[in-house]
Order: sequence, then C-alpha cells, then structure tokens
Amino acid sequence: MLKTIQNPGEQKRVRLSKHPVKLTALLYLREALLREKYELCSEVIATAKEFGALPFEIQDLLEDPRRSPS
Repeated sequence: MLKTIQNPGEQKRVRLSKHPVKLTALLYLREALLREKYELCSEVIATAKEFGALPFEIQDLLEDPRRSPS
C-alpha cells in the first residue's frame, strides 16, 4: 500500500504493508473498467476501501489513460 506524506511544499508516496484483498479488489476494479462493466465498480471500490485502499489508488485506476476513447 502507498501512503501520501505531506511536508510543507512537498508530497510523496511511500509503500506500506499490502493487504491481499485490497490488491485483488483493485485488480478487479481495473478489469471491470477495461471491460466496461461499470455496474460492478461501486461494489469493488467499497471492498477496496474497506481493506485499506487509499483514494489516490482508486483515482489512478479511474483516470487510467489506456481507457480513453481513441
């Protein structure tokens, strides 16, 4: 897991312990987005958050440029 640490004028992400359910939920979210199965996303996001996913981890997947229309 990554955590954003904020110091005055500085932001950086550091790696913390990983939870397998969180990682699996984030992978499922990525797959659902790539396959355009949007009805599954809210449940998967809730599971990821329950097991420690941080907002930027979910936001990074939602803003993935590979999903942009060509």
